[in-house]
Amino acid sequence: MGMVPIIVTHEWQMAALLGYLLGSIPFGLLLTKFFGAGDLRSIGSGNIGATNVLRTGHKGLAVATLLLDGGKGAVAVLIAQYFYGPEGAIIAAMMSVFGHDFPMWLKFEGGKGVATTLGVLLALSWPAGLLALATWLLVAFTLRYSSLSAIIAFAASPIYMYIFSNENYAVVVLLLAGLGIVRHLENIKRLKAGSEPKIGQK
Repeated sequence: MGMVPIIVTHEWQMAALLGYLLGSIPFGLLLTKFFGAGDLRSIGSGNIGATNVLRTGHKGLAVATLLLDGGKGAVAVLIAQYFYGPEGAIIAAMMSVFGHDFPMWLKFEGGKGVATTLGVLLALSWPAGLLALATWLLVAFTLRYSSLSAIIAFAASPIYMYIFSNENYAVVVLLLAGLGIVRHLENIKRLKAGSEPKIGQK
């Protein structure tokens, strides 16, 4: 028996394009440049996410980046779900995080997808998303390591999604969590070495 071909529909293509384009908007970089905080890629870790924006000393910009990066993931999922159904939502979820991590506008050198993944989780299942966010906040406030907070939240998120949603969404979140942890490999090395900077540390 031959393999059954996977048919990529026009709706799936549109969901993928929507997710990638929204996800690839580098809000942290745009905000810091617009408000005269410099090129984010030459500051701190060089990451385009909210944690590195905080290292510029602009807390307001960091909060705005966090909300916008999370919002773009959530919006991509909600729009795709409305127009293309659950399958479209899954595709948009994956591609929005992929777009943030590998934006073509920045030569595919983007962020680590923490806020965008949290936004995706909230859109797919708000209880699972809130638990993942609470996990991140709990670790962040107690241990003061943004990277460790993200890694633990990533690891727990597929479990939350499985409990509060369904297996399909849980599998997608497992893939996103795996990508997020891989994007933090350098942070893991620094955590082990004791050289990882804490939240707010320049």
